[in-house]
Amino acid sequence: MKISVITATWNCTHTVADCLASVAAQTYPHREHVVVDGASTDGTLDVLQAHRAQLAVLQSEPDRGIYDALNKGIALACGDVLGFLHADDLYAHPDVLARVAAAFEDPAVCAVYGDLQYVRQRDTSQVVRHWRSSPASSARLAWGWMPPHPTLYVRRQWYERIGGFDTRYRIAADYLSILQLFSQAGFKAAYLPEVLVTMRLGGASNRSLNAIVRKTREDWQALRQTGVGAFGGVGALVWKNLSKLGQFG
Repeated sequence: MKISVITATWNCTHTVADCLASVAAQTYPHREHVVVDGASTDGTLDVLQAHRAQLAVLQSEPDRGIYDALNKGIALACGDVLGFLHADDLYAHPDVLARVAAAFEDPAVCAVYGDLQYVRQRDTSQVVRHWRSSPASSARLAWGWMPPHPTLYVRRQWYERIGGFDTRYRIAADYLSILQLFSQAGFKAAYLPEVLVTMRLGGASNRSLNAIVRKTREDWQALRQTGVGAFGGVGALVWKNLSKLGQFG
């Protein structure tokens, strides 16, 4: 089984080399790394070209945002299973993809995910937030639960079934895709109770107050679009945000 790791990059010269090294260090051999760059202007492409030998695909051209880039990555990838590692993110250890692949040995499993840690931009050893997930259920989904998207691996046919990411969303298309996937009958997900990815703070969804407001608005749109969520989505939206408070410490 081949796992495709898709990375979207844009002007991330200070972090992308760490991301590339993290993928290259994975012990699971049946993998490919697909990088879609949004026509970076800061030297990112030079870093990518320097590591070209380890990349199955490298494409650089203007795009319409991160979800457009990820959709391009899905189209370019050849793997049976697809996952996303953003340019600011790192695998928690070299055996992450091996653990993911082992969980997919069960043919009934459609998706695999684990826990996520948020770390300082300049010191990835400093953990700011620990997102400990839990097994999926329709009741949890209705109350705002979601798996940490950077840890989520899904069989290709399920992304094809939902048509990839909805690029009308700028921040929360990943949440919409999770609602679309996890609410379908027959979608079985396996939870690995361990940290799979460390994520630097400062991503698109949490870099500013305006971004947080926009994400909340888009989360609400996703809940309304899919019809998932307790009390018409209000319960899901409220608990989705309140549940994060216990992750800091």
